[in-house]
Amino acid sequence: MAVDGSLVGRAFPPTRPYRVTDEKVREFAAATGVSWESGDPVPATFPIVLAFDAMNAFLDDVEVELLRIVHGEQKFSYARPIAPGDVLTATLSVASLRQIGGNDIIGTVSEITDDSGAVVCTTSATLVHRAAEVA
Repeated sequence: MAVDGSLVGRAFPPTRPYRVTDEKVREFAAATGVSWESGDPVPATFPIVLAFDAMNAFLDDVEVELLRIVHGEQKFSYARPIAPGDVLTATLSVASLRQIGGNDIIGTVSEITDDSGAVVCTTSATLVHRAAEVA
């Protein structure tokens, strides 16, 4: 079933506040094979932690199964570096949607903000929602 085109422009509720700690950054760095010590800059791809939570909430809301999603592209644009102590949330919106060969190509943007509401980072992703197999 195709994703509803009326989702373009829709913003979804923000994720729960997420406190960035040395421990969380260290876990992320270890999981991604990056060397990180307290005091080092937070890895540039760290916001994916919040963006992924926002994406899962979006997929649940629109009743799209994660197993049908292929992650096509991810970009990060920073307003400022992330640092331990930050309390962040992500708000996902659907930027674009098109159908190709029965598959949905969904463009999303997740705005990562701090507890003052200031934008820290914006992530954009391209998700391919694979068409159901026909028996």
